[in-house]
Amino acid sequence: MRSVELFAGAGGLAMGCEIAGFEHLAVVEWDKWACDTVRENQKRGYPILAGWNLHEGDVRAFDWSSIPKDIELLAGGPPCQPFSIGGKHKAHHDGRDMFPATVEVIRHLRPKAFIVENVKGLTRSAFANYFHYIQLQLEFPELPPRLDEDWAEHLARLQMEKSSGKRKGSGLTYNVIPTLVNAADYGVPQKRERVFIIGFRDDLEIEWSFPAPTHSYDALLYEQWISGAYWRRHRISRPEMPDKIAARVATIRISREPRTTLPWRTVRDAIQGLPDPESPTAFQVPNHVFQPGARVYPGHTGSPLDLPAKTLKAGGHGVPGGENMLVKDDGSVRYFTVRESARIQTFPDGFHFHGSWSETMRQLGNAVPVVLAQRVASSVAEQLALAELKRVASMVPSVKRKSA
Repeated sequence: MRSVELFAGAGGLAMGCEIAGFEHLAVVEWDKWACDTVRENQKRGYPILAGWNLHEGDVRAFDWSSIPKDIELLAGGPPCQPFSIGGKHKAHHDGRDMFPATVEVIRHLRPKAFIVENVKGLTRSAFANYFHYIQLQLEFPELPPRLDEDWAEHLARLQMEKSSGKRKGSGLTYNVIPTLVNAADYGVPQKRERVFIIGFRDDLEIEWSFPAPTHSYDALLYEQWISGAYWRRHRISRPEMPDKIAARVATIRISREPRTTLPWRTVRDAIQGLPDPESPTAFQVPNHVFQPGARVYPGHTGSPLDLPAKTLKAGGHGVPGGENMLVKDDGSVRYFTVRESARIQTFPDGFHFHGSWSETMRQLGNAVPVVLAQRVASSVAEQLALAELKRVASMVPSVKRKSA
């Protein structure tokens, strides 16, 4: 299945889509360091990236006429700074808002489906109207803003179009499904909440819902405090249960409902097998270099070993990245190494990151976890394949009549 990737960064979403069976005809990213990471892995012969046509530059400057229309998928995570909790919250007033550019590419390429990922902050009440505006633009990409319209006027026109129902199913329109998800619920060792906006072209008549969670906190609590399997697996003694979770554990213990999910994956699960970054053997592991200077201060307390990590931030120190710390068994803290952070973002160990400490942590903090990307993209690929089978099957009777 053919696809293109916008705002690719270091390639987390693109890798997940590739593993799910999509072939990228173009991978576009403006940041040199992120592109260098992709190029370095291509030079090393890393297989997932081997066929990527990487373009370093602005998506608005790419020659989209070189890509055939009617491709199966467009995927990308437009820059999240306009909507992130740690940003300036300018939304449509922020020059980094790339949702209009994303809609423009969709209008040109007419993909059968798209996957757009962004931060939880996009769902904040302060952005409610603009979030609705984004969804309507993706639903009706053939109705761009007029030269004399501001975004609020364009929103009103799109709302009128939707309420009329005239255009749905004709022209280029999409069935758009936005979902807020926690990556930990899908096997990522990180509590990372993100918005996915999935769209299928209306003419395909696809009914789709976001994949059901595969992992849960309750399943982790069961393994830790009821069966004890978690501690046995890591060959450590079971500690005292924290008082704050006792009531929830008691509820799980008396519940007769069958356990249908796997346990959340923890930091300890993620970094298992890696040497201590201060040990003499740490240099043998790529990107596994100790970074000094970690300290606790209000709002930055690090991630406990036996829970999924807190959300990795796009930075090395201070507000952007000072929370990217591990709390050791003795209560002290240290920064996650790049390799540990890569595992928390579910990048394979064979994938190496290029750049300084702060630069690589920025790439990782901005990335989509590979496992989550694969899960979403696989679900989209399955629906597209079923739609194609249905289309081919519908043509069979007419072929028979012609031959008769």
